[in-house]
Amino acid sequence: MTSAALPAALRSADENDLATAAAGGNTAAFEKLMRRYNQRLFRTARAILKDDAAAEDVAQEAWVAAWRNLGTFRKEAGLATWLTRIVVNQALQTLRRMKPERVVVPLDGRDDEVDLLESVADPAPRAMPEKAMQAAEMRQLIERKIDELPEAFRAVFMLREVEELSVEETAACLDVPEATVRTRLYRARARLRESISREMDTAVHEAFGFAGARCDRIVRCVLERIAAEGSAPP
Repeated sequence: MTSAALPAALRSADENDLATAAAGGNTAAFEKLMRRYNQRLFRTARAILKDDAAAEDVAQEAWVAAWRNLGTFRKEAGLATWLTRIVVNQALQTLRRMKPERVVVPLDGRDDEVDLLESVADPAPRAMPEKAMQAAEMRQLIERKIDELPEAFRAVFMLREVEELSVEETAACLDVPEATVRTRLYRARARLRESISREMDTAVHEAFGFAGARCDRIVRCVLERIAAEGSAPP
């Protein structure tokens, strides 16, 4: 089932109504949720994993896990927060499997033992070649400087500055105190401003683009998997 098959009653539905419909086996409602939050889940995974392909795989696994567990979603924290916590957990599990020899510090408030992460954008097309080149160079600069942030700082920065979550939402997603979110964001900003000064403020929202092809690929793979499992979540 595609988004075109979404019943008229659900086309303007809020996320809780869509989640309820998806929990009942409506894959069109689930696809609409995926397309709404795919970018956030991919960016969050990418902030932890250092690798586009691994982040894409984790996003798919997170969506499959969400599909299987939609019946347990109680709507207290908000669907976006619930989904983000799923992808954070999936990404951390994957990171441990990818690098078992390294100490992986959970996002629990400690800042002294952290790994560096990198990100690579998918530049969006521009009408003017010169502007496209300038934008690509700026994104590369931003991403290179963000690479230098410790993992804990980076995760907070991605959710607060790139995804524009509130302090409360970020704390809920990462399961850390709100004071920790504020401290890490302050330190992340200070480090970045020291490195790139005013360029950060004008270009950071261009970074970590999410290409339509990647979004479509994740949606297609997840829908194929849940179709193979049956029409309704267990």
